[in-house]
Amino acid sequence: MNSRKHLLSLIIWSAVHLISATPLNYRDCYVLQNGDSLVVGNTCIRRVYELNNGNLITRSLHNEMSGFSWESQTTTPDLTLPGYNNPASLISLKSYVVPETMSQESYLETEIIFQIDQLFIKQIIRLYPETPVVGNDFYFKGKSQNSRWYDKQFFADQLTDVRFVATGKASSKMPVLESIHLGGKHWQYKIVSQYEMTDHLNSLVTVEEHQAYHPRLYKGNLLFALNNEKEEGFFLLKESPSSLAQLKYTNADFLASYGNVRIISSGIDEDDISADKWTSSYSTVLGLFSKSEYNALLGLKKYQSRIRKVIPDRDEMIMMNTWGDRGVGKRINEAYILRELELCHQLGVTHFQIDDGWQTGKSPATTQNGSFDNIWERSDYWKPDPTNFPNGLKYVVKKGKVLGIEVCIWFNPSYTNNYIDWKRDAEALIYLNQQYGIRTFKIDGLRIHNKISEERVDSLLSTVAKALSYDVVFNLDVTADKRFGFHFKNKYGNIFLENRYTDFGNYYPYWSLRNLWSLSKYVPTRNLQIEFLNKWRNREKYNDPFAPEHYDFEYLFAITMMAQPLAWMEAQNLPEEAFGLSPVIKIYREIQSDLHNGYILPIGDIPSGRSWTGFQSINNGYGYFLIFRENNEEYTAAIETWLKPGTAVKIKKILGKGEDFQTITDENSQIIFKLAAANSYSLYKYKIIQ
Repeated sequence: MNSRKHLLSLIIWSAVHLISATPLNYRDCYVLQNGDSLVVGNTCIRRVYELNNGNLITRSLHNEMSGFSWESQTTTPDLTLPGYNNPASLISLKSYVVPETMSQESYLETEIIFQIDQLFIKQIIRLYPETPVVGNDFYFKGKSQNSRWYDKQFFADQLTDVRFVATGKASSKMPVLESIHLGGKHWQYKIVSQYEMTDHLNSLVTVEEHQAYHPRLYKGNLLFALNNEKEEGFFLLKESPSSLAQLKYTNADFLASYGNVRIISSGIDEDDISADKWTSSYSTVLGLFSKSEYNALLGLKKYQSRIRKVIPDRDEMIMMNTWGDRGVGKRINEAYILRELELCHQLGVTHFQIDDGWQTGKSPATTQNGSFDNIWERSDYWKPDPTNFPNGLKYVVKKGKVLGIEVCIWFNPSYTNNYIDWKRDAEALIYLNQQYGIRTFKIDGLRIHNKISEERVDSLLSTVAKALSYDVVFNLDVTADKRFGFHFKNKYGNIFLENRYTDFGNYYPYWSLRNLWSLSKYVPTRNLQIEFLNKWRNREKYNDPFAPEHYDFEYLFAITMMAQPLAWMEAQNLPEEAFGLSPVIKIYREIQSDLHNGYILPIGDIPSGRSWTGFQSINNGYGYFLIFRENNEEYTAAIETWLKPGTAVKIKKILGKGEDFQTITDENSQIIFKLAAANSYSLYKYKIIQ
C-alpha cells in the first residue's frame, strides 16, 4: 500500500502542557510520550528517554529480539555542548510518518525542538520498520555564547595528552551528539574507519580492537561494543565523512571508557550557526545486538538497506565510462558514441556514461586552457558542444533507448565562491533531464571545505532529486579532495570508488578486489561502482605476476559482481575476444538484483593476489557464494562462511569454473570449495536444506 495513505496527523505537545497519548504507530514502529517519559521503538529495539524539557536523557535500552535490557548509569543529557549548562526549555514535540518516494521507503520520525539560553536545538529521531536501530539528526539555530566549540589550541594541547583525557574532563570541552552509559568493566570495543580519497589511498579500511578502560579518544566511523559478561552489545555509527574529510574535526570521533561511549566532533561550530535558519550537524545511529559479530553486522546492514529505496531498472547497472582508457574526451562526439553504444549492446552494458568533454565549456582535464573557475560566466558551459554534438544529445539518447542502454552524463558543479551558483548547476541538470531524459549523473570534482559548501552541494542534489520526483541517480565520486563519503549524504545513489589506469600501471585486479572485500563488511556493496579495465592495453607497463594480462577478462568482471560493475574503458579499443564476455553478463543480469538483495559480507582471506577469498550474499533460506582462487597452488580451500555450523546446503554453479555440490558446514561453519586453476572464480547459488 502506498505509504502516503499512512501519513498520519501530526501529534504535537506544547512546552506548556505535556499530555499523555496513545502510541503513534507505523507498521511495527511506535512513539509514546507519557509525562516526562518518551519511548521510541519497534519489534527489534526500544529506547526509553527522560524527556528533560527536550534535552533527552537515555534511561534504558531494550533489545527486543533477545529480551535483554540495559539501564542507563547517568543523569547527563545525551547531547551536551560546551558553555550551555542551563536547563532546557521544550518548545515542541511531534511525530509523523515520512512518506514514501522514488528514493526512500516510509519511516517514522519524532521531532523535538528545545532551547538552551539563546540557542535552539532540533533533534529528529528516526525509526525504520523491523530494524534494530535508532537514528538521530541534529539542527541548530540562534545566538551563540562564544563558547568555542572548536578550539584548535585545546585539541592540539590537552586532547593529545592521554592523561588529561583519562581524567574524564575532555567531554565538557567539546560538543557531544550521543551518549551511551551502561556501566560494567568488561567491554570490548572494535573501531572501524573507512577512507575516501582513493586517488591517494589504497587501503580503505582499518580496524582497531581495544579493551575498555579509562576514557580514551578513538577515530572511526563505526564503534562496536560487546559486553563479555552479558554477551550483549551496541554499535554506534557516526554519519559523517571520514576523519580525512570532516569539518571542524577534533581529531577523534568517539570518547569511550567502561561501557560509556560518546560521539563527538559535530562537524560545525558556533560560527556556522545563524539566527534565521537551521544548520545541521553530523547524524548518529545506535543499534543493539547480541553475542556475535554477525548479528551486529546484520543490524547495520538492515539499517543501510533503508537509506535508499532500490528500483532495479534504475539502480542496478553495468555501466561503461570511456575515461578509463585515458582518451580524456578527445573522441567524445556523436558519431563515436553512437558506435560505442552499438558495441555496448553487443557486450551487454546497460548504462553508458559520457564523461568530461561532452559539454561546450572545457575543463582543465580536456584542454590546456580549460577551467572550472567561474563556470557560469558563460551560460552555455553545460550545454552539449555544438561542434561534437550538432544535434545535442538527441540521437545519442534515442540510439541508447533503441538498444536498451541508458545514457548518463558526467557533471562537475561550479565550486566558485563556495558553490554560490548551486541553483544554476541544479537548473543545468534538470534541463538535461527534461530535454533528453537523462537521470543518472556522475558528480565529480567536489571540494567540501566548509559548512556552506556542504549545505549548497546538498541543496543542489536534493533540489534536482525533488524536481525529478526522486527518479534520479547520482554517482558520487570519492576519489579526491574532501567529499561526502561512505556514510554521509548517501541517499542519492551510488559511489564512484576509484580511478585506476593501465596507462599508469596502477590497475591491479586484486587491489580492486581487496578494497571491495574490505569495505563489504561495513558498506553496502550494491552502492559501490567497481571498475574493470581493458586488460589488453599497456602490457608493457607491467612486469609482474599480478599484471591484468594474467587474468581472464571474465575474472576481471567477476571481481565487480557484488557491486555495480563499471566497464572503465572504450568499447572500440577492445579486441574481438573481449565480447565473449557477453553470455556471462547476460546470466549475471538475470540474477544481479537478487544477488544484491542479500546482505553481502566477505568470506575467506583478504585478497592478496595469493589468497582464497570471496563473498557471501545472505537471504532468507538461500544466498550466493562468489569464490576466488587467486594465484596459489591450493586446489581446495576450507572457507569459513556466515552459515551456522551443521547447516546442510545445496550449492549450484551459476558462473565460473566450479561445479555443483551438496555439503554440510563443519563446526567452524566452513565449506570446502574446489577450483582447478589459479586465478579462477565461481559464482554459486546455495539453498539451505531443511
